[in-house]
Amino acid sequence: MNEPKKISPRPTLAQIEQEISRLESGREIKKSISDTVKNLLVIAAAAILLSNLLISVLTVNLSSMNPTLQDGEVVIALKWLSVKPGEIIAFHYNNKILLKRVIAVAGDWVDISEDGTVSVNGAVLDEPYVIEKSLSECDITLPYQVPDGSYFVMGDHRSVSLDSRMTDIGPISADDIVGRVVLRIWPMQRFGLPE
Repeated sequence: MNEPKKISPRPTLAQIEQEISRLESGREIKKSISDTVKNLLVIAAAAILLSNLLISVLTVNLSSMNPTLQDGEVVIALKWLSVKPGEIIAFHYNNKILLKRVIAVAGDWVDISEDGTVSVNGAVLDEPYVIEKSLSECDITLPYQVPDGSYFVMGDHRSVSLDSRMTDIGPISADDIVGRVVLRIWPMQRFGLPE
């Protein structure tokens, strides 16, 4: 025996309107999700672009900047900032990025005594950040005039630092500068501006 087919009642106008409203709400949710994803992609792309063009996050390697910057610390360097004597910069050298302090700029005369005392344009520098003065392996002719478009840099730990005192490194071209170090972000207990 065949059971008679059940005929479903026709939907009422209220049910049809409710279904249309549900479908429209679903479309709005999908559009909202789609718009949110697009916005997040634009923000992510802008953040990547910004970080590649303006910001570098760098890990300190070696001890040439002790005690100011120590091995393993993480710093932020900002690109396109002006650079003045006394500030720390990151720059390209031999497929590496080195961190050193700017001692003198283009046109300045640098002299270093046998005991490691540094003078720029005849004035002795006050360098409280230096832990050990040293002439080290200086093979440039002193006094030395910094060429146009260049910076004379030295590490704070002078006895171990390889820097502008050596002809292998010499003065740093403005084109080789990655950025000026503006903030130490790791470890947290040393978070802050490197002095």
